[in-house]
Amino acid sequence: MEKRIITAAITGALHTPTMSPYLPITPNQIIDEILAVHAAGGAVCHIHVRDPETGRPITDLDIFRRIATTVKSKCDIILCFTTGGPVGASTDERAKTVTAFSPELASFNAGSINFGLFPLLEKYKEWRFDWEPEYIKMTEDFIFSNTFKTLQEFCEFFRNNNTKPELEVYDAGMINNIAFLVQKGYLCKPVYLQFVMGVLGGITPSPENLMFLVDYAKRMIGDFEFSVCVAGRAQFLMCTMALILGGHVRVGLEDNLYLEKGALAKSNAEQVSKIVRIAKELGIEAASPEEARSFLGLKGLDEVGF
Repeated sequence: MEKRIITAAITGALHTPTMSPYLPITPNQIIDEILAVHAAGGAVCHIHVRDPETGRPITDLDIFRRIATTVKSKCDIILCFTTGGPVGASTDERAKTVTAFSPELASFNAGSINFGLFPLLEKYKEWRFDWEPEYIKMTEDFIFSNTFKTLQEFCEFFRNNNTKPELEVYDAGMINNIAFLVQKGYLCKPVYLQFVMGVLGGITPSPENLMFLVDYAKRMIGDFEFSVCVAGRAQFLMCTMALILGGHVRVGLEDNLYLEKGALAKSNAEQVSKIVRIAKELGIEAASPEEARSFLGLKGLDEVGF
C-alpha cells in the first residue's frame, strides 16, 4: 500500500478556550494529546504552547522544552515546532524555537498575508477569558508579516540548525517566493510544502484551487513533497483530495475543532483516526515516524537540541 504522512496540529494559536472545552492548554494536556496522536497513527505533531492558566498563546521556551523532552522520552514521533508564534509575535521571538531546540522540522511561513480571525467574534456572546475577544478583534487590522528580508533570515536559522522547513503556503504568490529562495540558494530541493487553505486572507479551500496549487508548484519548483491543511469545516474533504493527489495531510484542533457537522472533536487523536480510516479506504497507509523521516530527509531524533 502507498504511505502518507499524517500530521496533527495540536493546539495552535488561533482558537481560544471558549470555542471548545477539548482544546489542550496545559503542558500535560498537550503531551497527552501528542502521545495519543502517535498511538492513532500520526507521524508528526505541530506544536504551539499556551499559558496554562488562561490558554492564551505564548512563546515560552521552558514549556516547549518540557513538552519536547517528555514526548521524546516516550515515543519517536516527529515534532514540528512553530515559527508562527502567537498572533503579533516579533520575528526574533518566532525564530527562538529553531535556534533553541534545533528541531528536525519547523514551520516556515512563506509570505505575508492579512490574517483575519475577527469574524469569529459574531459566533460567541460570552467568553471564558477577557483576552479572547481582544485577541480575535486585533486581527481585523493585522498583517502576518513575512518579508523577503525575514524569509532569508529564517532560511539562515534553519540551515544553521539543520532543521527542515515545512513551507506554509497560504496563497499562490508564496509559491513564487519559494521558487525565488530556491533559485538564490537559500532553500534546497526537494522542499516540503504545506498548502494552508481556508484562512481569511489566503486561498479558499476547493478542489480547483488545490489542483492549481499543486500544478503551479510543479511548474515553478518541480521537486517537492506536499501536505494540505484546512482551516474549518472543509478539513476532511480537502485532506481526502490531497491523499488522492499524492499528498500528505494535516488535521488537528489548531485548524478545525469539529469531527463532523455539529460534533466537536474530543481530541486530536479522534481526527487522526478518522483520516487514517479514510486513507485506508483509498488503499493508503499512515507512514510511521521513521518512514516520514525518510520521505522528508530529516536528520533524526539523535541530532535535535532537546
